[in-house]
Amino acid sequence: MIPDFDYKKALEELDDIAKKVEDPSTALDEIDKYIARADLLVASCREYLRTSREHIESIE
Repeated sequence: MIPDFDYKKALEELDDIAKKVEDPSTALDEIDKYIARADLLVASCREYLRTSREHIESIE
């Protein structure tokens, strides 16, 4: 698993990012920054889930 990774906090941050990106007052350069951060968070969440699944399968 990814050390010090908080899946719940990552999901909360992704939710916050989605709200900011959908806000019409958010500048385009800000949206670009938020999308880059979201890409990193999604990749981290996928890695966390993959390693968690592998760990569970190894226990079974």
